[in-house]
Amino acid sequence: MSNAQERINATEGTSGRTRNIVFISKATPEDDEFVLWLAPRLEAAGYTVFADILTLEPGDRWRRQITETLQNKAVKMLLCCRDATLNKIGVQEEIGIASDVAKELKDLRFIIPLRVEVFKKVFGIGELQWVDFLGSWARGLHDLLDTLEKQNVPRAAQAAINPNWENYRKRQAIKVEKKPEVLTSNWLRGASLPDTIRYYYPPGPINLELMEKACRESTLPAEDYNRGFFSFASPEEIARDFADVAPFEIQSEHKLLDFIDRGSQLPDIEPREAKNLVFSMFRRAWENFCRSKGLYEHTFATQTAFHIGEAQTPLGKRISWGRQGKRRSSMLRNAAGGKVWQYGVSATPAFWPYLHFKLKARVLFAELASGRAGAVIGDTAIQHRLRRTICKGWRNKQWHGRLNAYLELLSGEAPCITVPLSEACAITLDARPTLFTSPVTTAIPDTMEDDAEETDDSTLGLFNGEDED
Repeated sequence: MSNAQERINATEGTSGRTRNIVFISKATPEDDEFVLWLAPRLEAAGYTVFADILTLEPGDRWRRQITETLQNKAVKMLLCCRDATLNKIGVQEEIGIASDVAKELKDLRFIIPLRVEVFKKVFGIGELQWVDFLGSWARGLHDLLDTLEKQNVPRAAQAAINPNWENYRKRQAIKVEKKPEVLTSNWLRGASLPDTIRYYYPPGPINLELMEKACRESTLPAEDYNRGFFSFASPEEIARDFADVAPFEIQSEHKLLDFIDRGSQLPDIEPREAKNLVFSMFRRAWENFCRSKGLYEHTFATQTAFHIGEAQTPLGKRISWGRQGKRRSSMLRNAAGGKVWQYGVSATPAFWPYLHFKLKARVLFAELASGRAGAVIGDTAIQHRLRRTICKGWRNKQWHGRLNAYLELLSGEAPCITVPLSEACAITLDARPTLFTSPVTTAIPDTMEDDAEETDDSTLGLFNGEDED
């Protein structure tokens, strides 16, 4: 078949009506941001785009308008693919109509799936090859334009971009007000540090593998380097903990901040590597500290998090936190949807603009058995789905409350959290997240009372089973 005949088949149905519209099938509001980005770029390439964000005018019978456009004017349907979108009844109806149109046009590639997130295959598109927007919208756009060109989708010689795409985006934007706002960060500022870090070196022969193993397994953070290792521990502690390896002596001592900024000459180590060594030791110190508190340890893809377990608090108990005279409370463990959620935190040390630990909130799910937490769910896909459903109703105030309650348990109401680096020295961190002041604020009403942090169904266990479909 000639290219000319392919173009005719792609643009005309059995009735001979000309088709030139690229129809975007989407969910509202899940896909709005993506479509507002994609549509004007397709128009810039010369294509005529239909998307229900803009195309429907006030007073339109929207369902009839969408059906009419898809049945009689669309040359291709671009289907936004993520589970939340494909589960929408309206989107499923559009897939059914598009499948009929594909048969009418004898165009097996009439539906072009756009993978915005990982999704489960659904009837009607299961065997279709998608264009991948996951990870890079720019790369996905490049591949989509290439696909449309190869499939002879008609486009205008002169592009015309509808200005209402950007106007709609601006109308949906949150108004910024020029007045300061105090913001709570996820930083714990370092209140004090040890002055000195030591480099230990063996005066005689040594089994390097045994030394490296001892550094990894030591309860005192130690990092091997060349034939020795760095530690904050005293010689007495090293003699005790490394007795089975070899005798070690202090070869050099370094002011910690100078070591981080400039490295050292004895041993010869560049600043970047010096910083990485201290970073690793601080991270290990935090993890050892959390283990000493009996927290439940779980390794995610790139970080280890420590979660509140039954040893710290029973399900559904509210943990009090805040300054004296202004106490609040939040839950850190509860049952929802037949599962148990358990709040936790992973921490990453950072040195700029000053020493602090960046905290990342984590939620881990376990089975609910006889009113208690059972085995942790091992399937990462199920864990991800549960976070998207059970945690979706949590607002910023709730995340803020849980973090503060978590820190209150770690600090025991003390103003600082003490993280040991040896028996004689430690990092001390502020037990409250650092506050920053923004020069502007947004006109977002905060209708939640300070103690109304557990009012939505997902956190109290009044779970809507439809969320798990």
